[in-house]
Amino acid sequence: MLDLRQSSAERDGYFVRPGSLQRALWAGGVIAQHSGRFNRSLAEMAPCLPILQAALWSPNREIISVTHPIANIKLQARTATAIVLLIATAPIFAQAPPPSPDRPWHSSEEQQIIIDARRPAALRIESDKTYSLAELIYLAEAHNPETRAAWEKARAHAAAVGVARSELFPTLAAIALAGVDRQEAPLGAQFYRQTSSAFQLSLDLNYTVFDFGVRRGRVNVEKALLLASNFGFNDVHRQLIHDVSQAYYRLLNAAGQEEAAGASVVNAQAVQQAAEERLRNGLGTLPDVLEARSATAQAQYNLQAVLGGEEIARGDLASALGAAATTRIRVQPLNEVPTPESLSDTVEEAIRRALEQRPDLQARVAEIRLAQADRQVARAAFYPSLSVSAGPTVQSLYILQQTLPWGHTADLTGGVALRLNWTVFDGGARRSRLAEAEATLRAAQARVGAAQDRIEDQVWTSYSSLNTAFRQRQAATALLTAATQSYSAALESYNYGLRNLLDVTNAQNVLAQARSTDILARTQVLAALADLAFRTGDAIQLSARSTHQ
Repeated sequence: MLDLRQSSAERDGYFVRPGSLQRALWAGGVIAQHSGRFNRSLAEMAPCLPILQAALWSPNREIISVTHPIANIKLQARTATAIVLLIATAPIFAQAPPPSPDRPWHSSEEQQIIIDARRPAALRIESDKTYSLAELIYLAEAHNPETRAAWEKARAHAAAVGVARSELFPTLAAIALAGVDRQEAPLGAQFYRQTSSAFQLSLDLNYTVFDFGVRRGRVNVEKALLLASNFGFNDVHRQLIHDVSQAYYRLLNAAGQEEAAGASVVNAQAVQQAAEERLRNGLGTLPDVLEARSATAQAQYNLQAVLGGEEIARGDLASALGAAATTRIRVQPLNEVPTPESLSDTVEEAIRRALEQRPDLQARVAEIRLAQADRQVARAAFYPSLSVSAGPTVQSLYILQQTLPWGHTADLTGGVALRLNWTVFDGGARRSRLAEAEATLRAAQARVGAAQDRIEDQVWTSYSSLNTAFRQRQAATALLTAATQSYSAALESYNYGLRNLLDVTNAQNVLAQARSTDILARTQVLAALADLAFRTGDAIQLSARSTHQ
């Protein structure tokens, strides 16, 4: 227990001066002040260790003072020892489980984790610039952390190839030693002092002359891993382009739906005004007006729902770019984005390109090379290996014995050795490892076939969905034209008293749905085109060409 009392009659008059230590302990919340007494154990003081360190190095170094001059040195020594002990044991008390199950755990380590997890400098987006899809894809590839992680992974595998290739070369190490040894050497009934000193410089050379392909197999293993990692890097770009494209088209759809919902509000207000005008002229009824007002409120409600969806779509697009979700991004309006009417490629051509370009399939093929390299290593284990080692040493030795003069010698020593290592019997371990490697190779080949089947099905599905989107686009255009004409005719007839309000509101709802369907059909075509480029691998080919241009 640490007991510091403010009394000259107790403990040689030690007392705590109101200063940095007292304030630090009070701020740490671990010292209870009752009648000038501070009683806490070492474990209770552990949370205030950072504050203690700050107090220790503060300009006011006099933390504790005494009234008894003789005890000053003792108290300073005890204080210094306690502070050093607290600082030295800080990591021990910092790493501990929660003290109880009924409340959350908090510590200084949590604050450090919060600091380490802070987001780096966010991507800067020009607020007054309208971005095209190609520009957004370029920003995403340059700033999304997924591409950085995949790139660093590929670099790590490239370094691993260098490590494996280094085994093909000899290793050379230099060692320098110097020492003095003194001892009492017995001779008969007497002991004589003997002092010896040594200075030594040695070289250690080791080289594997041949191993029937073990080292080369390890190099091939790392090369196959690097190749798979590179294809994985390309696949991350393919997935990122797809994510940005889909988020971009969802935003275009949301913006278009907002425009359509706004037009529906205007139509509903026009119907409401017409109903109120007829009521003022004695030609309408109050239920018609109330129904028209209800339709306007419903249109306003639908507009707010669309606005919320647009905000979510903007956040999704910003996150895909690697920017903060709150970033505002201006994109091209939907009517400025060209929408093709048909597709010139056949499905057979799309499947052929996918089987040639898909990086995930190429990564599967690289796994076959990896399995072949493992099989090469397993086969080489059946054969011997020959290595050579040499260790030349330059020595300079001195010795001094009691009653005798200094002795000295210097020479070049060392040795050369050849080592032949051949495992004659291992209980079938090498045969089993070879069988395992061959089975892994056959499994990798089977996975490539399964991946090819899956890719063909994905391309076929995407191609069919695109053709369906083209046909829906044509139907949506016809629906919008017919719904617009029907609403205009119904409203005009209602103004002349030839149609009732129910007919107008029905035409208005059909027109609102037609507008939404037309926007959705247009963005579905664009999204389906992007999905087909994703499935065939055209996305990364187009991205590479745009980068080089």
